[in-house]
Amino acid sequence: MTQEQKLADIEYISYINQNGELPEILQGKIGVYAIFDRGKNLQFIGNSRNIYTSLKQHLVRQPQLCYWVKAQTIEHPSRRFLEQIQQAWIDENKAIPMGNRENKQIWTHPIDVQMLFTPEEKENYSNHMNDEITKIKIIKDVARRVEAEILQILENRGLKMQIRFHPKLKESGLLDLK
Repeated sequence: MTQEQKLADIEYISYINQNGELPEILQGKIGVYAIFDRGKNLQFIGNSRNIYTSLKQHLVRQPQLCYWVKAQTIEHPSRRFLEQIQQAWIDENKAIPMGNRENKQIWTHPIDVQMLFTPEEKENYSNHMNDEITKIKIIKDVARRVEAEILQILENRGLKMQIRFHPKLKESGLLDLK
């Protein structure tokens, strides 16, 4: 079995490399990862059966907080070992990262666009409470607006890779990658 590494001993990897891509060395890799903001402040620690896919999800959910990553990969999936590494990193940090506390849902669940309604969108939605078709249209429009904002932020960050959101989830007011 792989030996647990100290978080402090692992090299930082740029979240978005000079080619505008996520770290391909983590594609298809099982392991534990830590996400840091621009100032290298720890934001979130997670574990995954595909770190690359998880990093992509986190980037669209929290683009302003995903600048650096550290990861320890393992060959064979072992939930217990992954959770053990994750806890050791939290202990080493001497505090639970914000993304693993009250903000965990923001990091780990699809974006709920209804939480991002502008006052005008909120009013328009409440004016059509008895019209399901119009409500769905309003929610889809908000989802498209939020998606465009996220994609613009990522383009400004230099991301070149294709990001595709699941189209069917938009009508339920959720944004998640396909």
